[in-house]
Amino acid sequence: MKTAKLIIGIVSIVLTSVILFQSCAASIGDALIDEGGTSGSAGMFVAILMLIAGIVAIAARSSKGGGIVCLILYALAGIIGVTSKGIFTDLVIWGVLCLIFAVVFLIATITHKKQEKPDNLSVS
Repeated sequence: MKTAKLIIGIVSIVLTSVILFQSCAASIGDALIDEGGTSGSAGMFVAILMLIAGIVAIAARSSKGGGIVCLILYALAGIIGVTSKGIFTDLVIWGVLCLIFAVVFLIATITHKKQEKPDNLSVS
């Protein structure tokens, strides 16, 4: 599962730039339409949460606590992405992807095995 966490972290960091670009475009569209849409700012928030979760996923891929933090961040980003309505309809796709990443981290956290410390201090 360490490899899956590493891959998800790298994919999250790369997708952050795509989501931020789309969010900026959606923010400009929201401002031009002037209907009070917030999908652009929600997309930026999702991208920032994905960036933080991706960094934590890479840095703490072998710890159980890091997996729990990533699970919470991806679930929060997914919920925000799925529930935000507006002109930025791709945000639903990114939200579902974040929820899938959260499920992967949930499985990794449940199946995490504690590493045994070697007993090299025994005196003969």
